[in-house]
Amino acid sequence: MGTTTAKATETDVTLHVNGHEHQMRLDNRTTLLDALREHLALTGAKKGCDQGQCGACTVLLDGRRVVSCLVLACSVDGSSVTTVEGLSAGRGLHPIQEAFIAHDALQCGFCTPGQICSAVGLTEVETESPAAIREAMSGNICRCGAYTHIAAAVYEVASAS
Repeated sequence: MGTTTAKATETDVTLHVNGHEHQMRLDNRTTLLDALREHLALTGAKKGCDQGQCGACTVLLDGRRVVSCLVLACSVDGSSVTTVEGLSAGRGLHPIQEAFIAHDALQCGFCTPGQICSAVGLTEVETESPAAIREAMSGNICRCGAYTHIAAAVYEVASAS
């Protein structure tokens, strides 16, 4: 865990976000979502329900999907975080992003960053069929109801790999 500062309610935290190291002094109650949005200006992950139920804040933490509104930033000191902004790494769109466009898998776009990060973090078992994809993605809510298109986009990319 990070080094505790003189002020017992703050902690020095180092996060490796989208390939860049960031050192921050954060209130111990700061969520990973708030650290990303408010301290690093990475607004792709959205604050939807702020209770871990909608998935709009999904990011990849050391390669695994997490709802960042439920993770305290100080608890992941030294970890690697990938947000939707970091998926392309300057090489154009990630294949999942391209598939979302091709399949019209977004409408209002609010849930899209979380849906995309969740899709990127799926395991091979979770992508073996459209039904498995729908089950694995069930923690990501789309208020517009683009689920059929989302599942098709994810399955296309999973089938190609």
